[in-house]
Amino acid sequence: MTPAQLRARYRRIVTFFAGVTASFIYWEIVLPKLGLVAWTNRTRVRRERQIAARFRMLAIGMGGLMIKVGQFLSARMDVLPAEITDELSGLQDEVPPAAFADIKAKAEAEFGRSLDEVYESFDPVPLAAASLGQAHRARLRAEDAADTGFTEVVVKVQRPWIDEIVQTDLAALRRVGQWLTRYRPIAKRADVPALVEEFAHTTLAEIDYLAEAGNAGHFAEAFDEDPLVRVPQVAWEHSTTRVLTLEDVSAIRIGDYDAIIAAGIDPGQVAHKLVELYLQQIFTDGVFHADPHPGNLFIRPVGEPGEFELTFIDFGMVGRIADNLRDGLREALIAIATQDAPRLVAAFVELDVLLPDADVKLLELAAAQVFDRFGGMTMGDLRDVSHEEMMSFGLQFRDLMVNMPFQLPENLLLLGRTIAMLSGMCTGLDENFNVWSALAPYTTKLVSGEGGLSWQTITGEGGKIVQTLIALPRRVDRVLTTVERGELSVRTPMLDLRMRRLERAANRGVSAMIFAALLLAGAMLWTVEPMLAKILMGVAVLPLLAVLFGGRRGHGPS
Repeated sequence: MTPAQLRARYRRIVTFFAGVTASFIYWEIVLPKLGLVAWTNRTRVRRERQIAARFRMLAIGMGGLMIKVGQFLSARMDVLPAEITDELSGLQDEVPPAAFADIKAKAEAEFGRSLDEVYESFDPVPLAAASLGQAHRARLRAEDAADTGFTEVVVKVQRPWIDEIVQTDLAALRRVGQWLTRYRPIAKRADVPALVEEFAHTTLAEIDYLAEAGNAGHFAEAFDEDPLVRVPQVAWEHSTTRVLTLEDVSAIRIGDYDAIIAAGIDPGQVAHKLVELYLQQIFTDGVFHADPHPGNLFIRPVGEPGEFELTFIDFGMVGRIADNLRDGLREALIAIATQDAPRLVAAFVELDVLLPDADVKLLELAAAQVFDRFGGMTMGDLRDVSHEEMMSFGLQFRDLMVNMPFQLPENLLLLGRTIAMLSGMCTGLDENFNVWSALAPYTTKLVSGEGGLSWQTITGEGGKIVQTLIALPRRVDRVLTTVERGELSVRTPMLDLRMRRLERAANRGVSAMIFAALLLAGAMLWTVEPMLAKILMGVAVLPLLAVLFGGRRGHGPS
């Protein structure tokens, strides 16, 4: 690949995202300010589908990191519209393979000898093509199979020019990240350049196949005592930085729901097992498989009818949880499972995911109402919630919905991506998947002191309860005293919202009247005093800008 081709690739990526950004500004910012909200809402699904289709074609044509971006979005079935996820889901299978001659040349250059000398046989037709490399089935020679204990293998070979392509794509993403820092609602929630650098770090680690082999060894050891989890073994003598040879563990892909059901396996049980394994990885091992898309997980029937073995492959992208981060995540998990809103917000503070000016009390109130209304619901139940009820909740806490006082630290980037993909996958396996019941057994272990929880933590839990009970009479007395004095104030987000909306509407109405008066005066004086008319029309721009862009004034920090 020539430098000119790499520059053209860079321009193509940047141009695409520039167009998407301009479209977003026009449709979601400019038109609503002009009072065309209904039109924007009516055309949103069609526009999102078109953007998804354009990105899908871009990713298929270019490969590289664009495929990974699309794979992440395609797994967000829990939050993204079906039109988008359906459009991008094909990226799991539509990555065009590299020419076998190029793959063969790269592998032979790594080994320093021909493939016929390394393997008994090597299938030139790729088993799978991924964004950074592709896999081929092969057979080890008898003497090598005797050493490894297996004969059938899958050989991963990196794509030609992948180093240069990754560097070019990262440069384009860095440029887009710099653009996003200029949009305050995004910039105040995340250090986008730092997130891009974190993504760059994990991607560069992913193209080191010896590091991936080491990760596979770690996971095999971590799940050694679980007979229902399988990790492929590594043929170390046939592996290098650019070529990786693994035991062939192919089975039913976790995204092939019909095949799973046909094998007599309950997809809901698969979802529960998947969540259980990830809870173990995150909270016990501190190391987790960070790329759980459907092509990297297999299901195999074993033992009694309905029983299955879950297989992980592709350990190039692995996340690690520091001890202090794990403590905050553990607090959040217990809070979610016990539906404890104050504890959840405290965990957010510990994890540093709240903006400094976040309204903690309002956030606690919103979390409590979410737990009260939606706690225990399955995904199917949530889909049945009326649009009016969701809108009512959104209006009640519009400050939170608009300001969204959350930020994304870079140390949570991989974990957030993984949980998002895992959530989408569980929803795909079982639309009635109940995350509450899936979390309950593991949370019970945490609270009871299992799963890595120390006696100090248990004592701390008891201490918190005792402190709450001791303080309860004093708090009740304080509330009653406040009521007697007539000093009790109740937070009413809905009333505050309406007052602010009325104030903003009045201000914008006055600005519109001033604009119309200045414009009309200028038009009347145009033939008599053209200079004065131009001044009046020029000044009219100021109240016009107030009408267009003054909608959030006084709404909160910008």
